[in-house]
Amino acid sequence: MNFINLYNKIVDLHQAGKTESAIGKQLGLNKSTVGAIIRKWKTYKTTDNLPRSGAPRKISPRGVKMITRTVSKNPRTTQADLVNDLQRAGTKVTKPTISNTLHRQGLKSFSARRVPLLKPVHVQARLKFAREHLDDPEEDWENVIWSDETKIELFGKNSTRHVWRTKNAELHPKNTIPTVKHGGGNIMLWGCFSANGPRRLIRVKERMNGAMYREILSENLLPSARALKMKRGWVFQHDNDPKHTARATKEWLRKKHFKVLEWPSQSPDLNPIEHLWRELKVCVAQQQPQNITALEEICMEEWAKIPVCKPCEDLQKTFDLCHCQRRVYNKVLR
Repeated sequence: MNFINLYNKIVDLHQAGKTESAIGKQLGLNKSTVGAIIRKWKTYKTTDNLPRSGAPRKISPRGVKMITRTVSKNPRTTQADLVNDLQRAGTKVTKPTISNTLHRQGLKSFSARRVPLLKPVHVQARLKFAREHLDDPEEDWENVIWSDETKIELFGKNSTRHVWRTKNAELHPKNTIPTVKHGGGNIMLWGCFSANGPRRLIRVKERMNGAMYREILSENLLPSARALKMKRGWVFQHDNDPKHTARATKEWLRKKHFKVLEWPSQSPDLNPIEHLWRELKVCVAQQQPQNITALEEICMEEWAKIPVCKPCEDLQKTFDLCHCQRRVYNKVLR
């Protein structure tokens, strides 16, 4: 029995004098459903679907399929391109109509993520690394010291700042962000952290080479491991920068008996210290340092404020600044 026949049957039984409860029991429906259909019949003298209010869709179902298929094949298609496509097909619409239509299809516009440029050999290396470590226990990741270098500009674009202003006050000094060529200068930092929290943060005042990098490790790596209370057999991580992979650096690490985590090329996004750098740069930008000296001081202060998170029982809920790498490895396998 289709819906129309069912609704008509309900009305017939009602006109025959049966109660809503009796009709519901006979037809296997809830009393509330029967009552709603009877009320609709009493009000409109019909059980058919009534015309809905509002303007009809400007884009036909066929047009919706066309633009959905277009953006699925090429996500970088612009709204203007889609407007032109529909216009050539005989449908004139505006960009907001395109946007609303795609939203109803579950498609929204986002800024494209910036990722390393990967060659096939890099993809295979990352995939191999992910598979090898996918099932490593949480304790292994807690015993890793992660390290990296980063550059922080004095007037860098490290955070988006919004202002409340009137329409024609966009150039008022309070509503602007000063910019200078080349970021106004910058500082280079080396830092490390583990699941127990951040540790040493060092400013590199000269151009770093292999000898300087080994000096930084000599003065800061072991003290950081002790301060972080790393367990016996802890592992050191750094990327494949030429200074890190130089023969002299490898030999120095071997003589010091430091275990080094193998690392796939072109994989800075797999290093969880990137979350710390992002946190640091946003906090520093909010302080608005005006010179290099202030920039260095604020970096050190904000680094010390980064909270230490406790190990989480569920790795899916682990704080981003901690041992979140399994989530990263899972995305590599997708």
